[in-house]
Amino acid sequence: MTRQAGCLTDRDYLLQGSPTNTTFRETFSRELITSDCAIAATGVAYCTRIPVDYGDIIGNVTFITGGTAADTPTAGYVAVRDATGAVVAQSADLSTTARAANTAYTIPMASSYLVETPGLYYVEISFTATAPPTIAGRVFEDAAQAGAAGLSLPILAQSHGSAVAATPPATIATPTTVVSRIWAAITE
Repeated sequence: MTRQAGCLTDRDYLLQGSPTNTTFRETFSRELITSDCAIAATGVAYCTRIPVDYGDIIGNVTFITGGTAADTPTAGYVAVRDATGAVVAQSADLSTTARAANTAYTIPMASSYLVETPGLYYVEISFTATAPPTIAGRVFEDAAQAGAAGLSLPILAQSHGSAVAATPPATIATPTTVVSRIWAAITE
């Protein structure tokens, strides 16, 4: 699918590098990164919402590690879930690949996914390591701000599962709303 270039005066379009004929979606504007976020304990899945549009192609997920590198990683993955929580794209096992501090990583999905139903999807990350890396993002004052706030608002960030290793769980079971929201981008 060929995409038209965005509006040449649209601030977000310009900050994204003025992409043409490609997908670029982010959890929130990169310039709003303010924190070094602990995402979850080892082997726990962390997910945050990302808006996607019809025709977007999910081929890669980019994130930026914070000030703490991964300590002795043994497994992990990056995945994208649709609004129902079903996995629509996932990476290969991140295995023992080192994740240095303060570094951008672009992780390819095993297969690209064409979005046919627009809406809020989830970017999910998990590391099994002596200590997972921190990820650049934003920290809320408390977890309620990332939650539904009693108004049927979508939950923005949550963790779930345990000992997930290299494969995302089939569903988001027993999630816990968390205080941090990472920056991540989806590209074609």
